[in-house]
Amino acid sequence: MLPKNKPGNKSRDKRPIYPKKPSGKLYTYRKWVSYILLLFLFSCPFLKLNGEQLVLLNFIERKFVFFGLIFTPQDFYLFALAMLIFIIFIVCFTVVLGRLWCGWACPQTIFMEMVFRRIEYWIEGDANRQKKLDEGPWTAEKVWKKGSKHFIFLIISFAIANTFLAYMIGSDVLIKIITEPIAKHVSGFISIWLFTFIFYGVFAYVREVVCTVICPYGRLQGVLLDNQSLVVAYDFTRGEPRGHMQRNVHENKQGDCIDCGLCVQVCPTGIDIRKGTQLECVNCTACIDSCNEVMLKVGKRKNLIGFFNQDFIAERKPYKVALKSYGYAAVLLVVLMVFSSLIYKRENIQTTVLRASGTLYQNRGTDQTSNLYNAELVNKTNKEVKFTFRPQDSTDKIDFIQKATVLPKEGTAHLTFFLIRKNNSVKKYKTDAVFEVIANGEVVSTATTSFFAQPEGND
Repeated sequence: MLPKNKPGNKSRDKRPIYPKKPSGKLYTYRKWVSYILLLFLFSCPFLKLNGEQLVLLNFIERKFVFFGLIFTPQDFYLFALAMLIFIIFIVCFTVVLGRLWCGWACPQTIFMEMVFRRIEYWIEGDANRQKKLDEGPWTAEKVWKKGSKHFIFLIISFAIANTFLAYMIGSDVLIKIITEPIAKHVSGFISIWLFTFIFYGVFAYVREVVCTVICPYGRLQGVLLDNQSLVVAYDFTRGEPRGHMQRNVHENKQGDCIDCGLCVQVCPTGIDIRKGTQLECVNCTACIDSCNEVMLKVGKRKNLIGFFNQDFIAERKPYKVALKSYGYAAVLLVVLMVFSSLIYKRENIQTTVLRASGTLYQNRGTDQTSNLYNAELVNKTNKEVKFTFRPQDSTDKIDFIQKATVLPKEGTAHLTFFLIRKNNSVKKYKTDAVFEVIANGEVVSTATTSFFAQPEGND
């Protein structure tokens, strides 16, 4: 049986890791995926749709925007449901494809491997040159290379920090912080540099420790993975017993692994994939590319290291999606349908009408009864709305105490009024009262509450 979740040795060593520069088909694919995701990440806060940036996560002002849709605190149930969908998706994705997210889509891995690590290769050279430079004395060349590398790291961290804040406070506010005098935005200026040094510290010093120790997602593998999950793995039934190639040997009882160690040398977390599935493995596929290159050179089949499940490696069972994966997928589909229906029914203007607390109905003459109400209208758009508030039943009348006709963008309006109803239309002590909000000649929102009155003929 292939060992699972066994910690690697090198990833827990405090010595720095010098991964060899990867290359190959999968690495090329991963570069293009990373570039597309980076373009999306850096452009989202600065592209606008319906007057709002594509994605905004402003926890301070409790305003969230996703592709033109504005979500307010009144939409918290949607936010909670979206988080539930995300968790179920992560579980379903991990059960089927292991930790593929970490190696191909996680921002930490993309920035580390496709930005900072590539700059390191460009300035300091490949793994052996980096190690030799670090262990050597401080010469003019070392000072120049280290200084220029960390200066570029700091610039990129500054760009990441500004982008991060653009998601948190909005790109318009960020531009004001950058362009206006510092005295007007001291807290914003401090925040930019605080996040700059945090990101710089993560990518210049902490590095792979984020994936191997800090990130909780890797720890979930032991719970979520099973024998049918696809992971980057070493086919030990084909590769063992490993050994160096020997010439002029007619009968070779060795496995296909020639023990070259390249799979270990290219690993960004410093593990040996041949020791089994380990929580430090981020499924970056660098070991697959390096092993395939060696297999082609020695005339053997590719994919000694590849995407396998444990059932295939140990017993050569064909790949089959586990039954529980279908269960997770079904739950995810149901929750997605519920979420989609709620989004579809969501009103841009939310109206809440409540009877004034501590009040009874009021008799108005001998033929009418009134109830006192408070109403709150919430505008979930970024445009000012002129509206009319009226009862749905044309025989009812409203006597406003506090009235408003304009709903400010992303704001609220409060109304206080009496609803007056004729006694001959009252058949029960408690009936429904429905109100409509009219804007641009259309009913944009409705609200229902209770109306209390003594029916005619009852004392």
